[in-house]
Amino acid sequence: MNIAIIDYKAGNVKSVEAALQRLNCQAYLTKDHEKILSADKVVFPGVGNAGAAMQALKKEGLDILIPKLKQPVLGICLGMQLMCRHSEEEDTPGLNIFDAEVKKFVPENGEKIPHMGWNNIFNLKTPLYQGVKENSYVYFVHSYMVPVFEYTAAECCYVKNFSASIAKNNFYGTQFHPEKSGSIGFKILENFIKL
Repeated sequence: MNIAIIDYKAGNVKSVEAALQRLNCQAYLTKDHEKILSADKVVFPGVGNAGAAMQALKKEGLDILIPKLKQPVLGICLGMQLMCRHSEEEDTPGLNIFDAEVKKFVPENGEKIPHMGWNNIFNLKTPLYQGVKENSYVYFVHSYMVPVFEYTAAECCYVKNFSASIAKNNFYGTQFHPEKSGSIGFKILENFIKL
């Protein structure tokens, strides 16, 4: 099983790489289109700013490549947000794989932004969550979120309910960091590998 981790200089990919290697996968960081196209699975990670990340993707032609991928693709955190149509962060157009608007968290009762730390996920759908119990806790760090919509695959509540995960065809996304979410995150990554 070889897994391409898309390299566009957005955030901490070492922990993703290490987690996949613990699952006995050959995971490698690359921006090479041929290597990405020939991989069994693709992970699209991301931490940081949506505007800068999209510029980096465009520079490498990855904005054209990613929506055309046919194998299972997992977007993590910013990677998931970039798979949406648009982000309020710097008014950034996304890859439009999911017809969703990424919104900034607006505190209603003094909640701290970013939403940071462990929180539970519920209404779990798709094979990504096979064997994962409702209300399991995973690790989040984000100031922007995808509202609940047609392709929400798991929900979380902070300020209000939002998409903790999304899924459509061969594209999956987690707003949380499975690679930092202990045994639950490990199980979710394992399920992704089995897709």
